[in-house]
Amino acid sequence: MQRPHKAYPVELAQFHSADYVDFLHRITPNSQHLFSNELAKYNLGEDCPVFENLFEFCQIYAGGTIDAARRLNNQLCDIAINWAGGLHHAKKCEASGFCYINDLVLGILELLKHHARVLYIDIDVHHGDGVEEAFYFTDRVMTVSFHKYGDMFFPGTGDVKEIGEREGKFYAINVPLKDGIDDSSFTRLFKSIISKVVETYVPGAIVLQCGADSLAGDRLGCFNLSIDGHAECVRFVKKFNLPLLVTGGGGYTKENVARCWAVETGVLLDTELPNEIPENEYIKYFGPEYSLRIPNGHIENLNSKSYLSTIKMQVFENLRSIQHAPGVQMQEVPPDFYVPDFDEDERDPDERMDQQAQDKHIQRDDEYYEGDHDNDQNMDDV
Repeated sequence: MQRPHKAYPVELAQFHSADYVDFLHRITPNSQHLFSNELAKYNLGEDCPVFENLFEFCQIYAGGTIDAARRLNNQLCDIAINWAGGLHHAKKCEASGFCYINDLVLGILELLKHHARVLYIDIDVHHGDGVEEAFYFTDRVMTVSFHKYGDMFFPGTGDVKEIGEREGKFYAINVPLKDGIDDSSFTRLFKSIISKVVETYVPGAIVLQCGADSLAGDRLGCFNLSIDGHAECVRFVKKFNLPLLVTGGGGYTKENVARCWAVETGVLLDTELPNEIPENEYIKYFGPEYSLRIPNGHIENLNSKSYLSTIKMQVFENLRSIQHAPGVQMQEVPPDFYVPDFDEDERDPDERMDQQAQDKHIQRDDEYYEGDHDNDQNMDDV
């Protein structure tokens, strides 16, 4: 477990426009009435409200995904998880769908420093439009999104015909689904498509967005997935044994989100969790069963076998258009972002340690590195 550094504005501007980052930094609930034009320009308000400490919220979840990618790059771990991340709708110059900073894009950009090809997989009920748009014109990132499509469902994009353009043509894959898809249909389709994608694209690393609004019973979703069905996708991706960055995403029945990501943390750690939730300060949210698993939903499955077969064939046809995994001339690897740190020698010994200093003294007994591979001395905030 690591406390991430708060991403600096200059890090956020690796993808987002500097003026948008600056506005997020400055805007507060008390001042927003003075900036009606800017609020409209940056799509703030409605489902992207301005709230207290908005920018710090962005810095924390984005810092988590950036740090996760750096740890993978420096081979300090083979799987890194940031359940606070996965805000896949944010665009270069605007917020969207309660996503302000697109941590996934920032994490992928970090991984691209060390890997010629990165695969992005999204199992949120909503289309991963912000990540797809960011990499729509490149073959260095393949985006694969499984989502509800049609009936004016947000964000309205993600048709199977959206495949990328220019150098990125055929490197955006969309799997548009209808209401009520269940575990067997979803996992069969997922495994079939992802197997073919990995075989064809040969990625060096994978980013997996695990939005939990695709679970049965979600307040905004419309799928019938159980937690075991959702987690089966995570288990399957893990088996490729590639550097893996896992994030959260959507999820609006909060007790089921917590259940889902607890089970999936166990999957990633090869740890089977008991179904009974132990006593804890949040136990009241999980009654009356107090169990990890939830039943499948009862929404009618509108995804016929012929419909799913047609979608799969279209995806496979597009994959056949890729002759072989694209090569890229790797230049010298750029350094991790250098951020100046305070000088510990100049600290007043009578001052209480701030959170950043305390974090430096936290070390799990079973996780430390020494020698040339210890990058932590150069990454004090990681």
